[in-house]
Amino acid sequence: MIFFIFLAIGVVFYLWWKRTYTTLSRDCRWRQDKPAGDWHCVACGARTVPPPNQSPRHCLRSDRTG
Repeated sequence: MIFFIFLAIGVVFYLWWKRTYTTLSRDCRWRQDKPAGDWHCVACGARTVPPPNQSPRHCLRSDRTG
């Protein structure tokens, strides 16, 4: 029984952490464009240059609300 309580607390913590860490949605499809040195979203066409050795963590869609 105590295992399920800790499991539930862990799941809630993970969901909270994931929501505060990123704004990506299911529509975000980032692809790295190595020759250009940036990343582009195939869903909306946004382009960005994140810090070295990291992928984009935020949605850049202009019509996104929230």
